[in-house]
Amino acid sequence: MISKIAMPFNTKIESQAHGNEQAIYINIQNIITKITDTRKSKLISDAIEFAIKAHEGQLRKGTSIPYVIHPLRVGLILSELGCSDEVVIAGVLHDTIEDTGTTHEEIEQLFGSNVAFLVQGASEPDKSDTWENRKTHTIEYLKTAPKDVLFVSCADKIDNNRETDRHLLEVGEEHWKAFKRPREQQKWYYESLAKVFISRIDDDVTNKLFKQFEQELKNVYG
Repeated sequence: MISKIAMPFNTKIESQAHGNEQAIYINIQNIITKITDTRKSKLISDAIEFAIKAHEGQLRKGTSIPYVIHPLRVGLILSELGCSDEVVIAGVLHDTIEDTGTTHEEIEQLFGSNVAFLVQGASEPDKSDTWENRKTHTIEYLKTAPKDVLFVSCADKIDNNRETDRHLLEVGEEHWKAFKRPREQQKWYYESLAKVFISRIDDDVTNKLFKQFEQELKNVYG
């Protein structure tokens, strides 16, 4: 069972959570349950626990929502798509190398070389580089990346845009102030990714996922 005490809330125990915190806690638990009810792999449960601890204290940009809800939702998207356990695990862990102190070696030791490769493939190589260079690298890399890397990356972008859509309804254009680049540059990035994803469609699974991303993009940017 996933440790409740590891949940990244200021008040971490369910009985002490109130209002919106409690609703978020329940949402996170529901996502975990959906994944683990259909995926009985101990490694998936271990990955969820690992992600919860790795992202403890981190929040989604411009919100008070614990960051871990995002990689968990990415894992759920991949699980519901029917991806392998390794791809689901990589989805749950996809931000650990880029955004926490986790190393490629740790992921490889705990979850195997393929999961480590997929997480590395979903990570930007140099966070000190400019935003434009980092995003251009991602766009170019995904043009030839292995399909499982595409799955993880696309699920990540689907959830990002779903969250953006929800946050825009709540705060309007104030949403964009939390990001390093304004709306138009974000739009350029995601539309560039959409072109790459659509160009890589080669079966029913990629068609379903990549067209889903295209729709989420339209919901945000029109």
